[in-house]
Amino acid sequence: MRHGRPKKKKLTPVQQEYQQLAKTHEPPRPLLRNFTRAFLVGGGICMIGQGIQEMFIHYFDFTEKTAGNPTVAVLILLSALLTGLGLYDRIAQWAGAGTSVPVTGFANSIASAAIEHRSEGFVLGVGGNMFKLAGSVIVFGVAAAFVIGLIKTLFTMGG
Repeated sequence: MRHGRPKKKKLTPVQQEYQQLAKTHEPPRPLLRNFTRAFLVGGGICMIGQGIQEMFIHYFDFTEKTAGNPTVAVLILLSALLTGLGLYDRIAQWAGAGTSVPVTGFANSIASAAIEHRSEGFVLGVGGNMFKLAGSVIVFGVAAAFVIGLIKTLFTMGG
């Protein structure tokens, strides 16, 4: 057995023939186009976030340190609003991963789950289903923060 790799199932000759036939008919992926779209949209979202942060700093007397939280809140609000209007999914169809990487992608996934299950009621439908994804993200976020805090503490104690 190879290290870390699961054992591949041995294919029958008919299955191997089908796999080869399927590969010949599979259209090539436009990787450069997909990368470019993801970069442009993901970068555009980050640029909008930077503009919102600059607005908080210049017009509302926030510091660079304190402007981060309201900036993220506005981006989440905009993402949820665009999701509710059905626009975020159209942008995501065109941009691919560019919309799923920033915090707006997480807000979109929670808002989408809430919208999808609203017919089941507010508690069991919206509340119960929109936090299925959020729960795992929060758990892994807290666990990662703990490990990073522990590592930082060990480094500051040792040095």
